[in-house]
Amino acid sequence: MLLGRVNAAHGIRGWLRVTSFTDPPEALLDYPRWLLRRADGSEVAYEPRAAEVDSGSQLRVALVGIEDRNAAELLRGHEILVLRRELPVTAPGEYYQQDLLGFEVRNLEGESLGQLSHFIDGAAQPLMAVRGGREVWIPAVPQHLKRVDLAARQVLVDWPSDW
Repeated sequence: MLLGRVNAAHGIRGWLRVTSFTDPPEALLDYPRWLLRRADGSEVAYEPRAAEVDSGSQLRVALVGIEDRNAAELLRGHEILVLRRELPVTAPGEYYQQDLLGFEVRNLEGESLGQLSHFIDGAAQPLMAVRGGREVWIPAVPQHLKRVDLAARQVLVDWPSDW
């Protein structure tokens, strides 16, 4: 499960600047083993050894085995993944965003708006990017998100097709 991204090296002792996709951001540090995925799709396991909360969703992290800036620079752009079995079980009516990607999005009138492509962290709320004939951004909040049907791989939203 994708939980963050390495942005850059920080300092000369191998620390990294990391963006966390967890809420709160420091929850990323609850996982003792990270898989860092390279651009080619290959993955390497690392363990965080120290961390500091920076600002917003930003963290500064040191990994076991990464001791200098040169080694840290090689990790720039890597995605941070955690094995699915290590994630907490969701409560009823809660879903991991990644589990909904590719689902068909239909409105209350039964019209297909397209497929859920990705989520965007909006200033006020998360947004679902739905791609059909065009891309539509729908707030992922209870007011608009009405039902998720995992078996049918569908999301039902209160959103007009002509928005």
